[in-house]
Amino acid sequence: MSETAETTVTAALPASGRDAAASVAFDVREFRNALGSFPTGVAIITTTGADGRPVGLTCNSFSSVSLEPPLVSWGLRINSKSLAIFQEAGAFAINILSEDQKDLSGRFASSSIVDKFEGVAWRPGLGGLPVIEDCVATFECAKFAEHVAGDHVLFLGEVRKFDHGRREDSLVFYKGAYMMLTQSLRELAARGRMEPQNLDQARRLVNCMLLRLACENGEPEDFDAIERNILEIEGYSDLVDREKRAEASLEFFRLITRAAHNEVLVVVSETLTNILRQVLKAESSLKYRPELVPVRKKILTHLRERNADDAEAEMTYYFDEMRRGAAAIAAAQAQAKGTV
Repeated sequence: MSETAETTVTAALPASGRDAAASVAFDVREFRNALGSFPTGVAIITTTGADGRPVGLTCNSFSSVSLEPPLVSWGLRINSKSLAIFQEAGAFAINILSEDQKDLSGRFASSSIVDKFEGVAWRPGLGGLPVIEDCVATFECAKFAEHVAGDHVLFLGEVRKFDHGRREDSLVFYKGAYMMLTQSLRELAARGRMEPQNLDQARRLVNCMLLRLACENGEPEDFDAIERNILEIEGYSDLVDREKRAEASLEFFRLITRAAHNEVLVVVSETLTNILRQVLKAESSLKYRPELVPVRKKILTHLRERNADDAEAEMTYYFDEMRRGAAAIAAAQAQAKGTV
């Protein structure tokens, strides 16, 4: 969902400091995670295409810039299919979503929905701009400027009209998930009300659903990334690599999530993964399961073949084996305690 601009640290450094910074590998994924530490509101940016039809997308890079004149900004990826439309448009509207409009956020972030405005209540604003009804706030803007910045184009708008009549809390995105959802699950875990079997069942169902979508929507580069991850997992076979192996195993599922290209399910999956990470940190008896490496490879093979049924069968087998392994470890620990 995020349209947050990705830039490099070295570009912001003076020339004298770039050589030293360039010697350190820049981890884009970790940079994205660091940016996610800053909670951001969620907005839908709308405009009108050359054919007169409304166009919109979900964005969390909206920011205020100036009061005099009243300027705001937002960023759009250069490889976005909507870029040309917004570049050609002379105006756009920014619609700030409330907590109960998270479904709209997912709708306008989805690449599989052709007519994102179907069934959505909106009205024509200044110059016919599509303004979504019942938002926390709306800003109708004339395009002030645009600038290429790394892999994004930054749009600056001069606010010509705004409204903020609704009093509900805004929808907030935080660390790869809607803050409301993340907080709710963390509270359940903290209170001891999240049973391990429920977490396991939720992950199983969500990941099998994502796997089917990945078979349908995944790109070759998505599958290549999964293959590199499997090789990485194979390299962590020593006991001292336990934490790295656990994180790489979680990355396997994150990569499948990304290959699904469904931003709504990404939110659910990432939130469950964050909870599971806490469980893994507390579990000191995790063992290397080399017999599961071929299962991951079979899943990847079926992904490349677009064979959703066989991919899901292998994923189900994977979770069954993980559950059996965890049960065996728990039984061994209980027996050991009983003999002390």
